[in-house]
Amino acid sequence: MYNRILLIIVLFVFGSQIKAQVNLLDSLDMAQNDRTTNTAFKGLQIVNLQSTKMINKGDFYFLVSHRFGSLDDGVNTFFGLDNANTKIGAIYGVKNWLALGLSRHTLNKVYEGTVKYRISTQNQKMPVTLVGYHSLQINSQIDKDTYPDLSFQNRLTYVSEILISRAFSKKLSLELVGAFIYKNLYNPQIENQKQLSVGAGGRFKLSKRLSLNAEYLYANRPSFYNNPLSLGLDIETGGHVFQLLFTNSQAMTESEYLTNATGDWTKGEIYFGFNLYRVF
Repeated sequence: MYNRILLIIVLFVFGSQIKAQVNLLDSLDMAQNDRTTNTAFKGLQIVNLQSTKMINKGDFYFLVSHRFGSLDDGVNTFFGLDNANTKIGAIYGVKNWLALGLSRHTLNKVYEGTVKYRISTQNQKMPVTLVGYHSLQINSQIDKDTYPDLSFQNRLTYVSEILISRAFSKKLSLELVGAFIYKNLYNPQIENQKQLSVGAGGRFKLSKRLSLNAEYLYANRPSFYNNPLSLGLDIETGGHVFQLLFTNSQAMTESEYLTNATGDWTKGEIYFGFNLYRVF
């Protein structure tokens, strides 16, 4: 009964958007600037985790992401849909191998700037695609009433990642990730200032426009938080890359989903959400 309710919610909220859009996959495959012999991922994210996909030079991507409240809240919050956190941002392709991004997150009122660049591309001579990703986050919610000695530097968090992917076939792609997170302001009782995170994600193509995605990451953090585990469904439709997902991390900034996942899958503390990319 519970699964049926969730299915009805998903279809009701998102069915009209999915039905109205067609044929993005064909346009992506025909992009003249994409020289990748084996494209491991069609989405810029696997679920929460960045993928090795790069956008083409001159392309502008508008993105909207939501993470609702926990499903275990039940009907009191309409299975979490009453409690939404939002991310709105944009990504611009400076070069075929270089992209810059900027976003704003409602959770902690964070501004995030990103740099993503491709180091190598999988082809007949190179077995993997290698991508670097860096993030600078500014927490604008903290104030001097709480932290009297607060400076602008205290608001900053830095993340550096290396992404390694391989398309093993037309259906299966896998990615390994290593990340370093540095927080200028942190609570030493529940987290570390410097953290390492390692993990993996993958994509299995179900049909021409559908793929099933999964990812898991491990961080050297205290037991207060959980390691992020996420499942998603990619839907490639006209003008949009649409991702439905379930995750134990309500936060969407790079540092917080890597290190500050609060949900527990074994207790039903799961957050439903989506990522929506529009290409211009």
